[in-house]
Amino acid sequence: MRPFGHLKVVRGHGYVTVNGTVVSIFMTSVAARVLSAVDEAVLEAGRGLVGDRYYLGSGTFSESLKGKPDAEITLIEYEEIERFNQAERTNRSPGAFRRNIVTKGVRLNDLAGRRFRIGAAELEGIRLCEPCGHLATLVSPSVVKRMAHRAGLRARILSGATIKTGDTVEVRDAV
Repeated sequence: MRPFGHLKVVRGHGYVTVNGTVVSIFMTSVAARVLSAVDEAVLEAGRGLVGDRYYLGSGTFSESLKGKPDAEITLIEYEEIERFNQAERTNRSPGAFRRNIVTKGVRLNDLAGRRFRIGAAELEGIRLCEPCGHLATLVSPSVVKRMAHRAGLRARILSGATIKTGDTVEVRDAV
C-alpha cells in the first residue's frame, strides 16, 4: 500500500479511511457558467454527476472528452484552494476552480490509479486534472503555474450512489 504521509488511517472493510471528507459539491448544466453548490448529488457509473454539464454533453470540452472516463467527475483539495488564495492574496470560492467535488484531508494526487469511495459511491482516479487556459481565463492567468500538479483529480465512477457534503473519502486497501 502507498503511504499517506501525515494522515491518520483507519482500516476496515477492505478500505482505509484517510480522514478525508467532502467539503462541497458543485455542478452546472451549461458550459462556462458559474458552478452552483449542492448539498447532495447522484453519481451514475460510467456517466458522471447527474445534471452536470459533462453528464449532459454541454461542457466546454465535451466533444474532446466524449466517451472518456476523464469527463465523469473531477475533484480538488480545499487545502490547495486555500494555498492559491493565500499566494494570490485573493478569496476565490472553491466553485471558481470548476471541479465537482471539493475534499479536505486527503491528498488527491495519491489517488491516481487507485480505487476509492465517497460515501457509497466507488470511484477510480484516472489522472491529475491540470489547470488549463480556460480556467486561467475564468480565475486568473497565474492559476496555470500556481496550481500545476495541484488542481485536482479526474476520476471514473465505478459504482454510483447519492453523495453528500460531509461524506467520508475512503481508499481501497492494497492488502
